[in-house]
Amino acid sequence: METMRLKTIFSTGKPALSFEVYPPKTPAGYEAMYASIDRLMVFKPGFFSCTYGAGGSTQGPTLDICSEIMRRHGVPVMAHLTCVGSTVADLTAWLDQARDRGIANIMALRGDPPQGQESFTKVEGGLGYANELVGLIRSRYPDFGIGVGGYPEVHQEAPNAAVDMDNLKRKVDAGADAVVTQLFYENTDFFRFRDQCAKAGITVPIVPGLLPIVNFPQVKRITSLCKARIPSELYEKLEASKDNPESTAAIGIRHAARQAEDLLKAGVPGVHFYVLNQSEATRKVLESLGMGRG
Repeated sequence: METMRLKTIFSTGKPALSFEVYPPKTPAGYEAMYASIDRLMVFKPGFFSCTYGAGGSTQGPTLDICSEIMRRHGVPVMAHLTCVGSTVADLTAWLDQARDRGIANIMALRGDPPQGQESFTKVEGGLGYANELVGLIRSRYPDFGIGVGGYPEVHQEAPNAAVDMDNLKRKVDAGADAVVTQLFYENTDFFRFRDQCAKAGITVPIVPGLLPIVNFPQVKRITSLCKARIPSELYEKLEASKDNPESTAAIGIRHAARQAEDLLKAGVPGVHFYVLNQSEATRKVLESLGMGRG
């Protein structure tokens, strides 16, 4: 079961739920993350994914967390890998470890510039683009399932949507098995993106990524970094309830539930939740859709 690859996960005919966690900084953080993962198992996830620290700061923990999720729950995992600060030799050493630990799927990303750097610079002997990383994995490790990122509202560094779509097509042509999107709050942005992918000849599954809004200032920070738009009506509601955390969470969860319901009705191959190591908001979203009840 845990060696299931993305191609298989998305070919069952049923939408696959997936949950993304990140390496915590403290022992208490690890405890909370694993407790959240335990609680999310009731939704029979297709896989869990774990991010990779900026500047390669958490390469080891990413693999450790993925291995531990497989050990505890026997569920497939996808380990994130970026090009940041790594030579090809570094990347292949990491991929060797991932393969030896039985990890079946890799999310291949260029990665954000390390803190303090304004733009991405590839290291000598390294890679500069995600499609090069996909190509490296596909040629040397043909058995890995490979996910790549997609941007319904266009990658923040791309000059326009056409260039961004060309970049995505290159990643898919290099051997990606699925596209997982950046978070978004307006489903029309996702449907437009999905249509553009089809026009570009991209036929792999396009999986929407959702982040239920619970902490408004935190999500404002995240959306400003990735240039995701919060619809004005939703923004106004959240702004009006900013002094009432419970009300903010209820508004955010209701919006995410409507998004998920609409996406599932439209036949998406799965929904990927950015759970930020906490299960409660995602659990409420899915329970409101009648999931996880036996």
